[in-house]
Amino acid sequence: MTDQTKIALITGASRGLGAALAEALAPEYHIVAVARTTGGLEELDDRIQAKGGAATLAPMDIADPNAMATLCRGIHDRWGKVDLWLHTAVHTSALTPTHFIDPKEWAKAVNTNASATSVLIPYIAPLLGETGHAVFFDDPKAGQKFYGIYGATKGAQMALARSWALETERTGPRVTIVEPAPMPTAVRARFHPGEDRGALTSTADEAARILSLL
Repeated sequence: MTDQTKIALITGASRGLGAALAEALAPEYHIVAVARTTGGLEELDDRIQAKGGAATLAPMDIADPNAMATLCRGIHDRWGKVDLWLHTAVHTSALTPTHFIDPKEWAKAVNTNASATSVLIPYIAPLLGETGHAVFFDDPKAGQKFYGIYGATKGAQMALARSWALETERTGPRVTIVEPAPMPTAVRARFHPGEDRGALTSTADEAARILSLL
């Protein structure tokens, strides 16, 4: 690889929108694909290679700060930068009345959706520099009935992203928040079981739409 290689870091890349974005960006970008699901990452790698692209697989948990520090140090040592960061990773909790929230489930959602984002932004910001681009994906469920865990923790993630976007308007990196269309993903299936998935936007089509906006 040369210094001109463009690097796209995708957190949550093994399936759904993250995987579709990775495929759409290859081979223009070298993909650094992060997810806990090793099998999903390997399948993604096969699809990227089939279209002439290349990926570096990072089977890691974004909620582990030490793992994320190792990841970012490795990116720095190999490429010295990230051109595009797409943060699609999310923990989805089953819908439940607020007065039945499970403390363990709450902790998982806080760690993945909120705390991990607060760790990743300071780690990745130096790699993005002034010219890089970070993209977050909104799913406004805060305050809706039965979405207490997911809505609150996803809302916290978006609050961090919006603050960062305002803080970097003049200095960079560019920070963008998009709201994807409903897609037939595992995340949506957990919230909408039995839904007619054929009426939803495919992840490939939505990835293409989002990238056209960026």
